[in-house]
Amino acid sequence: MQVDVSSILEGYAQGYFLMSDESGKDLAWYTSRERTLIPLDDQFRYPKSLRRVLNQNRFTVEINKAFMEVVEGCANRETTWISNDLKEIYWTLHQEGWAHSFETWQDGKLAGGILGLALRGAFIGESMFFRIPDGSKVAMVKLVEHLRARNFVLFDAQMMNPHLERFGAYVINNRGYKDLLRQALERECSLI
Repeated sequence: MQVDVSSILEGYAQGYFLMSDESGKDLAWYTSRERTLIPLDDQFRYPKSLRRVLNQNRFTVEINKAFMEVVEGCANRETTWISNDLKEIYWTLHQEGWAHSFETWQDGKLAGGILGLALRGAFIGESMFFRIPDGSKVAMVKLVEHLRARNFVLFDAQMMNPHLERFGAYVINNRGYKDLLRQALERECSLI
């Protein structure tokens, strides 16, 4: 499969995202009338129980140490939208410096991670997973701290779910999203 990196980046820069259908055969661009964002300001929150976990320093954080293992972890579900073609696209984007894995580790084992694309001041979260309880939650907190420190404008989580809601995730309409995305693409940021 030939991956056209510039076309893929242009699609994301216009507010679209790639997904496979349930069969894993058809890969297409999607958008929605509403997008879910993770706040990068003081609206970001997490449960007190997670604060205790963070204070215990049981997890370490790495970026891109086990990229394909994170992709596989995110795809390992009963129903997944991450097809083999999409895995190949993520790998190519990773090799070109666009796709990243933000990982938590415990005792030398991958505990959880978040897969996403960094486009200037925008981090577009594609998926997350965990193997050890709290692994993905700690990854979320540490990623938000990292994005703040690097002056990112937006953390796009694409679709709302109860897990993201606990972190203060909020829904924005497509017009507001595109305005924020435009601002993010004007800011020079780097994840690593």
